[in-house]
Amino acid sequence: MFEHGTLLITGGTGSFGNAVLRRFLESGLDEIRIFSRDEKKQDDMRKKYKSSKLKFYIGDVRDHQSVLNAMRGVDYVYHAAALKQVPSCEFHPLEAVKTNILGTENVLEAAISCGVKKVICLSTDKAVYPINAMGISKAMMEKVIVAKSRNSNSTVICATRYGNVMASRGSVIPLFVEQIRAGKAITITDPNMTRFMMTLDDAVDLVLYAFQHGQSGEIFVQKAPAATIGTLAEALAELLQIQDMRIQVIGTRHGEKQFESLLSREEMAAARDLGDYYCVPPDLRDLNYEKFVEEGELRITEAGEYNSHNTRRLDVAGMKELLMKLRFMQATAKGEHMEPEE
Repeated sequence: MFEHGTLLITGGTGSFGNAVLRRFLESGLDEIRIFSRDEKKQDDMRKKYKSSKLKFYIGDVRDHQSVLNAMRGVDYVYHAAALKQVPSCEFHPLEAVKTNILGTENVLEAAISCGVKKVICLSTDKAVYPINAMGISKAMMEKVIVAKSRNSNSTVICATRYGNVMASRGSVIPLFVEQIRAGKAITITDPNMTRFMMTLDDAVDLVLYAFQHGQSGEIFVQKAPAATIGTLAEALAELLQIQDMRIQVIGTRHGEKQFESLLSREEMAAARDLGDYYCVPPDLRDLNYEKFVEEGELRITEAGEYNSHNTRRLDVAGMKELLMKLRFMQATAKGEHMEPEE
């Protein structure tokens, strides 16, 4: 599907945007547009990739006109622009609303008006049973996606939902490595807290799957293992051959959960199992519920949620094996310096 055509990546200078870009540069696309508000990072990307396929657009998803300017002539969109830091969104919740909800509305409206073929939006496990402002804004973003997909005509709108992406910028693995190298104690919120563990390559694979197979309103979730934060710290210490690792437990930060969920109980009951992925179909009923009542026996399907406490749990050995799939950790284990995944 990517022989010729134009792809727009919003938030294209971030970790997800860069990872998607690297994969799509190898495709048959004619043009890839990077849309973001950071001109310095755009200039860095221009120098790094030196590709005639790349075009750069400065703007903000909060500004509909700047989105529309970048959207004209686009065939596919990957929407990754977002505010993602949980604590900062707790202190500035309306900023999360403006970017994650209203910004998504701008992107989807522009895509529909410009006749884009398919839009894939990036969501997060924090949107499931949300307790923090970032998760709530992403949950509302998903509602906007499903609502827009009902009347999107020829534009297919889907979402992909992720857990933690390992060694991405601002994540805990680069922080732990930096603390270990500096001879400091590792600061852990709660060693028993569990999180899904995914590589950026896994994340991009899910994007490609959604582009190739997604229908409007669907949400795709990748099955992923999880580990406790304590296990992650122990695996890093062993990989870096730290004999006497000091751990300082600092307690949970604003808006943090003990575990994360990728599918709610209600979604799990309706989800299609696709092997490596789950697909949550949209509820396509309108508000005239009476016409959907069928005669006969009422069936209720019970299913538990899919979360980082009940998925496959990694031990230290399994965590080390997964860590060593990361370019960041391969370089770190050799004593080389590498910036977190951009």
